[in-house]
Amino acid sequence: MGTKIQPLAQGGGSLKRNLGLWAIVGLGLGYMTPTIVFDTFGIVSQQTDNLVPLAYVLALVVMMFTAVSYGKIAGAIPSAGSAYTYVRESIHPNLGFMVGWTSLIDYILLPMVNCLIIRNYLEQLIPGIWPGVWVILYCLFATSVIYLTMRGTSNLNMVLIVFAMIVIVLFVVLVWMQLAQGAGAGTVVSVQPFFHGGMEFGAVLAGATVVCFSFIGFDAVTMYAEEAKHPSIMPKAILWTVVLGGAIFLVSSYFTQLRFPDWHMFNDASLSDSSLTQIGEVVGGKTFQIILTSAGFAATVASGLASHASVARMLLVMGRNNVLPKRVFGYINPRTHTPTFNIVLIGAICLFAMSFSLDLIASFINFGALIAFTFVNVSVIAWFAVRNGRRHTFSDVFRYIVMPLIGTALTGLLWINLSADALIGGCVWAVLGFLYLLVITRGFRRKVASFDENQPVTGYNKLPEGMDEEADTVAER
Repeated sequence: MGTKIQPLAQGGGSLKRNLGLWAIVGLGLGYMTPTIVFDTFGIVSQQTDNLVPLAYVLALVVMMFTAVSYGKIAGAIPSAGSAYTYVRESIHPNLGFMVGWTSLIDYILLPMVNCLIIRNYLEQLIPGIWPGVWVILYCLFATSVIYLTMRGTSNLNMVLIVFAMIVIVLFVVLVWMQLAQGAGAGTVVSVQPFFHGGMEFGAVLAGATVVCFSFIGFDAVTMYAEEAKHPSIMPKAILWTVVLGGAIFLVSSYFTQLRFPDWHMFNDASLSDSSLTQIGEVVGGKTFQIILTSAGFAATVASGLASHASVARMLLVMGRNNVLPKRVFGYINPRTHTPTFNIVLIGAICLFAMSFSLDLIASFINFGALIAFTFVNVSVIAWFAVRNGRRHTFSDVFRYIVMPLIGTALTGLLWINLSADALIGGCVWAVLGFLYLLVITRGFRRKVASFDENQPVTGYNKLPEGMDEEADTVAER
């Protein structure tokens, strides 16, 4: 049932089911930007007092519980839209709109973050040129690729990710050899990156809040639910994205922390912007600096493609439901099978990367991401335990109540450490969304969305026989 029904859209086009498991995982890893650990390492090392790997461990623990919830709900509601769709279907359309609107700040701004990082790379490599040139060229490139084909976007993303991973492996080998020769901490095996006498848990938790946006890729893969070859692969794709991404971050940060055991080793630029170029130069001189920067560039382009494509599909779902104007946002080009207006719109928004700073945009992203993570955990309880009555056995209580509650509580720890700018900006955005909700519902006198019965999400109380259990099993593994 889930594989045959295609969502009708304005213009008569439909999304095309041509993405396999590893294509979707590749998009998720691309979204997560494996090299981002080097960009933020100096900042997080200073913030945590040289305990960056521990910050990643804490973030990974939080993300694993939430990823299990995403796996369960994505298996039960195999439609694009992520947290917006899950909350809309499991709790209430109005709340779904608010969650979707608030998490849009995350989805819309992440492509801009990638554009900012690329601008910074090229500014450092080729100084003396107006930075806006790089922003314009990148936006034209990314928008054109995603506009033309999703399969082509996936293939290019995979090539870029494989190149970045090869360079990360080379980095680990070089650092391992240098540590064995007495550089940095002078040892390959140490607990120092995870614990030392003067550690402050609050500071580490604040660092975990900063790095948590690196894990957003597992959330983004749910946007491709209607382009997966079969809906049952989505829980697997979510879990594999988190596990592989977390492993990459942990290994990379562990060896970097041993090679740079004291944050005072970084210069001012590395503590305020990106530390990747300094890390590359110290580890392998100018040659490896160029190689690592190239890997960072490739991974950031991959993330830009994945995040750009994801938010275009988020807007598509909201357009299909008439939450946003359907004629515009709900349009799928029948020739390219892509939501072309949304893709061009996000490309235009990315042009603002000429003006904003990386740390400010990243803080706003965390607000939207944590909204989505919190409510997806709540959605699991609402869908399975409340709507479908799966709360009468110990197994069901543990899987559909206890696990998502733990995920919600752990996400709450990250909420506590959000910056004031993120909270203020996020709340202002949420208020604007609430006012818009009042307008489109005429003061809550009508439904927030006009549902199309041809859309696959409505009425998914149950997957085809056996698929719901398979999704649960995959998520728990």
